[in-house]
Amino acid sequence: MNLGTRLALAFAAVAAVVAAAVGVLAFYSAVERVNREVDRTLQTAAGAVVHGYEEVLQTPIADHAGGPSHAGGDRPRRLIAQRIAPDGTVTPLGGRPVTLPVRDADRALASATERGATSTTEVAIGDDTRGVAYRVLTTALGEGRGAVQVGIDIDLSRLVLSGLAKEITLLALLVTVVAAALGWLLARRIARRLVRLAAIAEDVSAAGPGAGEVPVDGHDEVARLSSSFNTMLRRLAESREAQERLIQDAAHELRTPLTSLRTNASLLRHLDRLDPRSRGRLLADVEGETRELSHLVEELITLALARRTDEEEDEVDLAAVVRAAADRTRRRSGRVIGIAAEGTRVRGRRQALERAVGNLLENAAKFDTGGTGPIDIRECRGTITVSDRGPGLAAGDVDRIFDRFYRADAARSLPGSGLGLAIVADTAEAHDGTAFARNRPGGGATIGITIGAGRLLPDSDSPHDPDSLVPETVVGS
Repeated sequence: MNLGTRLALAFAAVAAVVAAAVGVLAFYSAVERVNREVDRTLQTAAGAVVHGYEEVLQTPIADHAGGPSHAGGDRPRRLIAQRIAPDGTVTPLGGRPVTLPVRDADRALASATERGATSTTEVAIGDDTRGVAYRVLTTALGEGRGAVQVGIDIDLSRLVLSGLAKEITLLALLVTVVAAALGWLLARRIARRLVRLAAIAEDVSAAGPGAGEVPVDGHDEVARLSSSFNTMLRRLAESREAQERLIQDAAHELRTPLTSLRTNASLLRHLDRLDPRSRGRLLADVEGETRELSHLVEELITLALARRTDEEEDEVDLAAVVRAAADRTRRRSGRVIGIAAEGTRVRGRRQALERAVGNLLENAAKFDTGGTGPIDIRECRGTITVSDRGPGLAAGDVDRIFDRFYRADAARSLPGSGLGLAIVADTAEAHDGTAFARNRPGGGATIGITIGAGRLLPDSDSPHDPDSLVPETVVGS
């Protein structure tokens, strides 16, 4: 069963329940009102008969259900009255020539000493096919004088109420059918956009995220779903393009070390023919290429998983991140690192941030080979900068150093894959920030990242100027 049919049935069911409830309440309200009017007529007639005004029994009674005063045109709706003696004997008092049945409750009223007690009932007089229904009121006269019974036929009232019940039933059915039709039309209008969305999803599943977009109509939930679906498609397409670009770049970068390893592997077949010096160079070359290849594979994995990590976001102290990365770089390179950290707290992934800061420090240590001064790292209001005293950045390198596998001319002879700063840029973007690079006044380069302002925790909003921070710690010597 599709969505449109389910919505149509739901509309019909709701309409049927509401119409049935309203119809039942209306019907019983009409029955109550008719019975109340009939009882008022009986009470008036009983009072008149008790006081000797038996002429009221000869007057035709108007139908309280809104019909004429004749049932079928040949039977006037006149009253019936009779007197019940304490011993149960019945004496007709006038009206239609019909004897009303006497119940035990009626005999009890006839024997009662208290005046005015009443009892109301409905009886049928005649056979099953031509019987007439009467509503009967019995009133005690008190002091052992018996009771008076007054009745009136209510066939016409029942006929009118039966017609009313049929009309209410037909109206409820009509309301149900109309509601189902309107529900089907509305469901078709809603489901049409969902069907279109499902068709696009099937096309995407078969042909990929570039198969098309869903038109966005209106501002309701379906429109929001369509807009979100389009956003998802665009991001999938971008992710696919990024993956393809990464694969192409990786294939290009892996080709060189693999070619070299194949060449060296061929030479290893003749290792016994090489002199010791050539043999040492060959083995050193194989070891270096293997090390570079392993490093490249590790960075490729890190880059591919930069935004697909199981690490959950948490409160991160950037000062602790900076110190941990600086300490690890110091152990690896033996360089002096000056730290000036404000201690900003952000919402993010600590391991990813620590890896990005470590890449910045290792990049600075690689290019600052002279070691004329410490590598400086500053952290303030979600901005982390690393400054070195190396050769600085060429004019064409500033805008490209964060590209995957890009290596400046000055870095051709240095170890590395060109992925370290690409990982830095991806980490910054994953934290709603950016990566930046510029030349440092006095020589060297300054490279860093920013964390999005929305990720700064409330007590991290500080008026400090990053340049005013005094290095608080020096790591290594």
